[in-house]
Amino acid sequence: MRTQSLGWATDLAVLELAGSAVEEHADHLVVRSPSNPDFHWGNCIFVTDPAAVDDADRWVDVFRGSFSDADWTAIGLARMPVYRTAWERHGLALELDDVLATTHPPRQTAPPVGYAVRELVGEDWEQLVAREMAVNEETAQYDAVAHERFARARIESQRALVDRGAAHFVGAFVGGRLVAELGIVDCGGTARYQNVGTAPEHRGRGVASHLIGVAATWAGSRGCSQWVIVTEATNPAGRVYRRAGFELVEPIVQTYRAPHR
Repeated sequence: MRTQSLGWATDLAVLELAGSAVEEHADHLVVRSPSNPDFHWGNCIFVTDPAAVDDADRWVDVFRGSFSDADWTAIGLARMPVYRTAWERHGLALELDDVLATTHPPRQTAPPVGYAVRELVGEDWEQLVAREMAVNEETAQYDAVAHERFARARIESQRALVDRGAAHFVGAFVGGRLVAELGIVDCGGTARYQNVGTAPEHRGRGVASHLIGVAATWAGSRGCSQWVIVTEATNPAGRVYRRAGFELVEPIVQTYRAPHR
């Protein structure tokens, strides 16, 4: 049975629209994305039974059995484990995300002065790849070659969703340079935001707030009646989303180990 978590439900809807496969088991799901083997949260498992969450050894074994070639571990959990050390012994960090949602269209703010805002087209998508690479270069979280493979495959799948009319990606440009962007996917009446990002030197100017409203209008025109965004619980951008009208629906928990560098 599929999880009823709004965050996971929209995650899975977006993945399946992009071509991922979801295997359903009695107490967990296995997600596979053959077109993007470097996508860690597209090749992962979700533990759907809250009573089974504390069995870290079992779930690590399930992940390794499902993804024998993976040099990462990515497991979604139905609740926060009672015994965190059981997961930490496997080198896994527990992460908490906030699922924010609204049934009213997010507030549309005025367009920021000095920015051209429009749908991503043509070479704009290559700029989006470059922005993804710049973020990784700044954080040094992932191997550059593997991350570029992941970014190109994921963005290509997002572009395909746009071409099919299932998604809308917009950006803010200064002198033709992409400095902020986000996407939204129609998950069948519920709209899920994706790839919300603003270059550091352009933050605090209302760019993201405006893009949120632009994307919301597109989703509303398609009949969507709920808007969902997921962010790290500690992300300062959460304040921007709340000012736009989003409210906390639920936290979601995941445990993750990045590839060894």
